[in-house]
Amino acid sequence: MYHGDATVKNDFEWINLIKQGAFWAVHIACIMALWFGVSWVAVGVCFVLYVIRMFAITGAYHRYFSHRSYETSRVFQFMLAVLGCTAAQKGPIWWASHHRHHHRHSDTPEDIHSPIVQGIYFAHVGWVLSSQFIEPRLELVKDLLKFPELRLLEKFNLLPPILLAVGTFFLGVWLEHAYPQLGTNGMQMLTWGFFISTVLLYHGTFCINSFTHLIGKRRFPSTDHSRNHWLLALITLGEGWHNNHHYYPGSERQGFYWWEIDVSHYILKSLSLFGIVWNLRVPPERVYAMAGKLS
Repeated sequence: MYHGDATVKNDFEWINLIKQGAFWAVHIACIMALWFGVSWVAVGVCFVLYVIRMFAITGAYHRYFSHRSYETSRVFQFMLAVLGCTAAQKGPIWWASHHRHHHRHSDTPEDIHSPIVQGIYFAHVGWVLSSQFIEPRLELVKDLLKFPELRLLEKFNLLPPILLAVGTFFLGVWLEHAYPQLGTNGMQMLTWGFFISTVLLYHGTFCINSFTHLIGKRRFPSTDHSRNHWLLALITLGEGWHNNHHYYPGSERQGFYWWEIDVSHYILKSLSLFGIVWNLRVPPERVYAMAGKLS
């Protein structure tokens, strides 16, 4: 397990070749679109899987497992964890542990992905590929470790994305035979539904680590460089209201005002109407009173 600051090393040791190879292979696989073409149904599946899995990262990995900003049943908790794994960003225990560490040390030398300290490349993707952060910080996620099903899922976190990739391929095979007029096939659907969707999902997520500490507006006097940006909020279903979030990370909603579009909040609010989730935490009045009071 990594200990100490997150300063980038210039030698070869901090790069994990297996992780690098798999990560960039997913990117290179997107080129298959040149051979297998495109169809509206493949692009549609790409978009739908992007949105579903982005919610799994924002609404589940981030707002639930990392910050516990709402409550749910143990069964739905596991469903959220499995859905999050399909994003191919490791398991909820790993994800939440490093994110909690990030909040404790945001934009300091201890921060694992600060563009202010380590530069934009390391903040965006370099830390993910670094061998320093392969293991979760178990001391920060003791609340999650008490669930044996989460520990098991963490061990086999690659299984859900592999099954999703296989599923998109066979969806294309079925559509090719059942509805040939759609102009799709197994390899086309695999390319767009899994590889392209996953790459877009990667960089949509990583933009919050990098760009929301560099561009946008600061409403609250947080102790770091976090900023709000409407475009990044659209891309990430609400995570772009990053200064709001860093000032009061306990809130389930990150768009603190009605005009701040927060799709993940809308989804969770809808789920709460059916009793699937509950106790959605909101910012207290004292937080709103601090709006605009930057130090």
